[in-house]
Amino acid sequence: MPSKSKEFLASFKKNIPRISISLFIAIVFACQAGGWLAIPIIDRFDGMIYDAHLRLTAPGGIDPRVVIVDIDEKSLREREAGGEGRWPWPRDRLALLISRLNDDYQVALTGFDVIFSERDESSGIRTMDRLAKNDLKNDAVFQLEYGRIKPLLDFDSQFASSFKDRITILAYNFLSPGDQSQKGTLPSEVFTTSQIPLNIAEPLIRQGFTGNLVQLQNSATDGGHINPIIDSDGIIRRIPMLIVHDGKYYESLALACVKALLGGLPLKALDANGKELTGVPNYFGAIEFLDIGGAILPVDSQLASYIPYRGPYKSFEYISASDVLNKSVAKEKLEGKIVLIGATAPGLLDLRVTPVGNAYPGAEIHANMIAGILDGTIKQAPLWTNAVNLALIAMLGIFLALILPWLSPLWGTITSIMALAAILGLNFFAYQKGILLPLASLLASSLGIYLFNITYGYFVEFKSKRLITSLFGQYVPPQFVDEMAQNPDNFSMESESRELTILFSDVRGFTTIAESLDAKTLSEFINAFLTPLTQVIYQHRGTIDKYMGDCIMAFWGAPIQDENHARQGVLSAFEMLKAVDLLNLEFVKRGWPPIKVGIGLNSGRVSVGNMGSQIRLAYTVMGDAVNLASRLEGIAGEYGVAIIIGDQTNQQIPDLISRELDKVKVKGKDIAVTIYEPLGFEGQVSAERLEALSLYDQALAAYRAQDWQSAREQFETLLHHHAHTGKVLYELYLERIMYLSQNSPGSHWDGSYTLAKK
Repeated sequence: MPSKSKEFLASFKKNIPRISISLFIAIVFACQAGGWLAIPIIDRFDGMIYDAHLRLTAPGGIDPRVVIVDIDEKSLREREAGGEGRWPWPRDRLALLISRLNDDYQVALTGFDVIFSERDESSGIRTMDRLAKNDLKNDAVFQLEYGRIKPLLDFDSQFASSFKDRITILAYNFLSPGDQSQKGTLPSEVFTTSQIPLNIAEPLIRQGFTGNLVQLQNSATDGGHINPIIDSDGIIRRIPMLIVHDGKYYESLALACVKALLGGLPLKALDANGKELTGVPNYFGAIEFLDIGGAILPVDSQLASYIPYRGPYKSFEYISASDVLNKSVAKEKLEGKIVLIGATAPGLLDLRVTPVGNAYPGAEIHANMIAGILDGTIKQAPLWTNAVNLALIAMLGIFLALILPWLSPLWGTITSIMALAAILGLNFFAYQKGILLPLASLLASSLGIYLFNITYGYFVEFKSKRLITSLFGQYVPPQFVDEMAQNPDNFSMESESRELTILFSDVRGFTTIAESLDAKTLSEFINAFLTPLTQVIYQHRGTIDKYMGDCIMAFWGAPIQDENHARQGVLSAFEMLKAVDLLNLEFVKRGWPPIKVGIGLNSGRVSVGNMGSQIRLAYTVMGDAVNLASRLEGIAGEYGVAIIIGDQTNQQIPDLISRELDKVKVKGKDIAVTIYEPLGFEGQVSAERLEALSLYDQALAAYRAQDWQSAREQFETLLHHHAHTGKVLYELYLERIMYLSQNSPGSHWDGSYTLAKK
């Protein structure tokens, strides 16, 4: 237990910088969530997340309750083309439009997304007034006639008169902060700051405005502002339901329309518990809802509401204003509908950027808000959501900061993904319930901590990997380097004794081939066959010791331990022969001579590590097993085989079918070593080859028993009937039998052959 405690404390101490920086990341984003630090990109990210939610859950389709009478390009055509001419239109035509909508189509309400702040003088009334007051003031006939026709020329009065006994809502606009200019007039306020003090709300406060002519506004049912809130990324997501001007609260166009539609009852401001706040003295809560004749509208701290966009442009019915004036619209399309009159003609510049479109008509923005208030689908952003966000950042930040340093990159990633999935699930669930939870700072905090830990781990690993690469990169494949970098302390260049399998391969007759090629071609030729053979060795987890001209020296079992080193070596040898066959096809095409290789493999305990001089070291192997592998490669041609393996290698692969070639003695050694030709693994060797192997084993047994007559007959049978399975080998033994039958080796002969030094 004490040792485990020490290990834990040592590990914890090692991870203190990592944990500290992770907690610092959480603190930074917690400060942003708490409003103590401004990070604009996080606000923009929250907007993007809201937009994605909106687009995913928007109901789509067309809402039939609200219709937009559109001052479109068709309406702006000349009279001869069925339009009304360029904007602004004479107000007698607008009066006719109101009459058409109410008398002919019997709409429920008409709202204007247009401001009428200037007098209409298109009839020439100002000129006629000047003449009546000056040049023709004594002309009785003119004065009599002008008095008769003046009402016909007063288009503003006609327009104002058209509002009588009809629910008509006019629009007005508050100017940018600091602009105090005022034009026209405003409708009556809905509250005063004495009724709703500014200490329980943070509304937009404006000084200047552009309103309507007094005559028009006084004749209309009501009016509402058309000011959206444009976020820092230029997108309109909210509309302030109330704006303060001169100590008074003024409502939005959508709010005024719904209020008039629901009977014009006074507006009520409510707190989170539904308590009415209007006129409540010394109240320190906050407004979270507005009651509009029974319809409850959630608002945020700025008394703004999120616009519940149904979908892209034309989620409401659009009807050309000229078609209404010309009575060419079916009555059922407008009867009983809420009508908003607005403009989509490009020249009138009432197109806005929204989450669902980059050229979205202002009138449709207000239509979405009206529909949302009536349906109760406005999302709520209550004040407590900031506290929840802050708590989640703190809890998740501490959790990830403390747990990620102890996890592997894989489990760290899985844990972080699960945490992020939980965050997203909670946020989406809240959204479906109508609550807008901030998400960007929580996501950024979690991702920041995760990415920092992954990066920190990567650079620590990278340092280890660079060390491993510098030590072993030229000997082992890249995937080995990655594997070794996971536990760098387990690997060293220091010499050690280890059980390995060693391979030597050599091109037969390479000297003759080299003499037939020029220097440049010879270099290309060598690279052409060494590269694929090396790739085969790498694929089977081998280590390249060195290249010696056309010769490759490789081994298995170091630097990474491999219990199957013998099997991997033999598999590599088989694959190398296949690679040579493919190479020869390419060599013939290029006019190069084909090649044959001889391969020798042997297993045994050897010394492996950095060896050499103080000037130059190399990671290599040394020992008798290495020397024998080299000798086996050298004599493969004498037996007419491509691969020879030693007895130790053969014993370590139980399912390998091999043919015993001989017993050989390395010069200077007294003990003979049995050598084999690997034929393949069980189930991979043909029946004919197995039959020949059986005959061969009988012939070899007779040879070892010095039964020369029987051995000769059986090898001759093999030569005549199975020559393709080992002609050179069979002829070799027939030559030996001929010699030994005349020069008896004696009773102590073990059947071995002394191997000359390569």
